[in-house]
Amino acid sequence: MQRSADLVLEGGGVKGIALVGAAVALAEHGYRFERIAGSSAGALVGAIIAAMQQRGESMDRVDDIMRTVDYRAMLDRRRGGRLLRWWPRAADAWGVLFHLGAYRGAHLQRWLAGVLGDLGVRTFGDLRFDDPGTSLAPGLSYRLVTTASDLSRQRVMYLPWDLAAYGRDADAFPVARAVRASAAIPFLFEPVRMKSSFGLSTLADGSLLRSYPVEAFDRTDGRPSRWPTIGVRLSSPAGERAKAKPVTGPVSLLMNLIFTTVDSTQIRHVSDPVDVDRSIFAKPRGVRWTDFDLTPEQQQSLYEAGHTAAQRWVAKHPEGPVLSPRALP
Repeated sequence: MQRSADLVLEGGGVKGIALVGAAVALAEHGYRFERIAGSSAGALVGAIIAAMQQRGESMDRVDDIMRTVDYRAMLDRRRGGRLLRWWPRAADAWGVLFHLGAYRGAHLQRWLAGVLGDLGVRTFGDLRFDDPGTSLAPGLSYRLVTTASDLSRQRVMYLPWDLAAYGRDADAFPVARAVRASAAIPFLFEPVRMKSSFGLSTLADGSLLRSYPVEAFDRTDGRPSRWPTIGVRLSSPAGERAKAKPVTGPVSLLMNLIFTTVDSTQIRHVSDPVDVDRSIFAKPRGVRWTDFDLTPEQQQSLYEAGHTAAQRWVAKHPEGPVLSPRALP
């Protein structure tokens, strides 16, 4: 029996393979994802799932597609950085100093544009659909929503929802570019520049301000929900027991500042019983979110971590998550 749900995918760098495992497990239990929201790696996986479902393809192919990702190729330096490849730290510093990121991120955008193009999706207009029962404002019915951090205006952006306010045509905006912006990890990948009615906006990793947008599709009109939201997180609900990460120098200080910023935006969703109930906690172990040299064995381990976590969640929620008095999707 097929059941509708909205799917929300947390950001987490290369650990996003676990998101694929969780989504496939949910599909095996009859779930179809009407709308998908995601950040960073969640935006990448969500874009592929949304395009495949729009085309009527089987979810089994999502894993096959993600296995074609060449993570090392994502570390694409500009020419100046390539000239310094014999001294990696100097190459990183050159990229950050002149382009705000050690790597371009162009490979990710090209690869995703090719995958989506083969599925008939290039712009958000290709993911628009008729959804008369939604509580969203007119014109916001898209299969996919990604988050990005607008550093120029110090606020979160929901793409494509916020593009009109920036003077951009949402239907004409490339999905791969939106995902590229959402995945622009600070200092690692160059941010995305976007001309808008506010001037030149600098868009970076959506995880900075909204790593887990589980509330994205919650109803705002007080009417009963049509279907639940199911989220997949790459972290643990027991963050309060996490071990201390010593600050030993400027690099670790910078990384801890980023992690603190990301975690502070998720506190409500960690403690809210409603959000915990509708969240699958697929916490992979032994892999950092920036380990771009993943082995096939590590990729399989990540996939299985997500698949197993989703199987456990379904066993605990055979009828789906409990809907709260709060207006849900």
